[in-house]
Amino acid sequence: MAKLNLIRESKNHFNLSGEMSRETVMAHSNIKKIASKGDDCINFDLSEILRVDTAGLAWLIHILSELRQQGIRLELKNIPEQLHKLMQLGQVRHLFE
Repeated sequence: MAKLNLIRESKNHFNLSGEMSRETVMAHSNIKKIASKGDDCINFDLSEILRVDTAGLAWLIHILSELRQQGIRLELKNIPEQLHKLMQLGQVRHLFE
C-alpha cells in the first residue's frame, strides 16, 4: 500500500501522489492544513495518484464540502480515469464542475 502524499507546491496548489483509499485518506482529513485565510480557490493536481477507491472519492467530497463552507472552490487537475469512473458511478461529477 502506497500512502497518500499531499505536497503544497504554492499557497493554494497541492500535488497529490500515491493512493487515495480508506487506509490513506484519514491522515489528511484536517482541512485546516489545506486552506489558508484569504484563499478563494484550492487546486489539487492528481496526476500522480496511483489508485483511488470510494473512500478516496468520499474524502474529496468531504474536502469540497468543508472548503465550500468557507467560500473556497476546489479545482481538480489531471483527474485519473479510475476517479472519473467512480464519479460517474456515484453520479457526483457535477459537484466538481
